[in-house]
Amino acid sequence: MPTGIALRDVREQLFDAAERILLRDGPNALTSRAVTTEAGCAKGVLHRHFADFDAFLAELVTDRIRRVEAQSAALRASAGTGTVAGNLTLALLELFGSVAVAVVSLVISRDGLRARLRQAGSAGLPLLGEATTMIAAYLTAEREMGRIAVDADVDALALTLIGSAHLLFAGREDDPPDAAVVEWIVTTAIADAVQRRLL
Repeated sequence: MPTGIALRDVREQLFDAAERILLRDGPNALTSRAVTTEAGCAKGVLHRHFADFDAFLAELVTDRIRRVEAQSAALRASAGTGTVAGNLTLALLELFGSVAVAVVSLVISRDGLRARLRQAGSAGLPLLGEATTMIAAYLTAEREMGRIAVDADVDALALTLIGSAHLLFAGREDDPPDAAVVEWIVTTAIADAVQRRLL
């Protein structure tokens, strides 16, 4: 390899490089040349592993969607433990404290990427759609355990929580919001569902 760098997991190294560019410079700076330069490898490496740059971006987002699905299983497993607000706060901090906001910006900025992801089965706005499903599944489990009201609209609550958290994290150019602010948003959003289960 021209750079002399042995790439054990080329795909993951390229994905990590793309994430660093997204976080540092935004979606407009993301090009195949920028990714391979950031990864420290020859430009041809990306094209040996992916049909084209759009295919690379689709795989990057799909990989991050799989991470949300893994997080979803862990969140559902936490149902019945701790507090509902605490579990949701941790989940939102993990989701949006990562590269999720930057990936959503990438998806919004590229129509072709969005279309490709929808063809692959991603619902709604890719990544945010899966995150909403994750929160709704968790709230459903908590509702079945009687920790939120039996008639709570978990789909509406999930949309509210994901939308609010996304705005909270996306609107900041410096440090992410404090955990206490995220918990306040969560507690406010679910207050009625939690209180009504006691009636």
